[in-house]
Amino acid sequence: YQLFLSLDLLKSNHVVQCSPHARNDPCYKCEDGWEQHGGKCYYFSTNSSSWNESRTECRTKGGDLVKIDSSEEQRFLQTKTEKFWIGLTDSAEEGRWLWVDGSPLNESLTFWFDGEPNSYPVEDPDGEDCAMMGHWEIMLWFDNSCKRTFRKIICWIMCY
Repeated sequence: YQLFLSLDLLKSNHVVQCSPHARNDPCYKCEDGWEQHGGKCYYFSTNSSSWNESRTECRTKGGDLVKIDSSEEQRFLQTKTEKFWIGLTDSAEEGRWLWVDGSPLNESLTFWFDGEPNSYPVEDPDGEDCAMMGHWEIMLWFDNSCKRTFRKIICWIMCY
């Protein structure tokens, strides 16, 4: 009982549980300022920051940079904003793309723009080790220098 109570208290920092009585009721509500979609809560920030700064902001809010788990989620995010960082990086090992939760990129579920990732070292001699979504109004994935700043950040947390 105490374990479940503690878990509920931990969860309540970011979501509010409610009873599932309406047919299409998602059964949870995200914290103010967050938007619910598909079992996740999303926070759309307008701060301009690098990949690491963006991740720090997300973690401060109790979430992390977005991890895209489905084509449906990709389509949802394509409608939301312009350029933004996603929680995908190959900074530990070139060519080995990992999500911020440590899970490897599922190569059968990627949304890279044609020719990406290419680790083009023009702006940054370290290359392009962080993934972003959106460029020239093309809402696909591009690798980019982790040091570049973009105006939008999307954080997410699971809904319970």
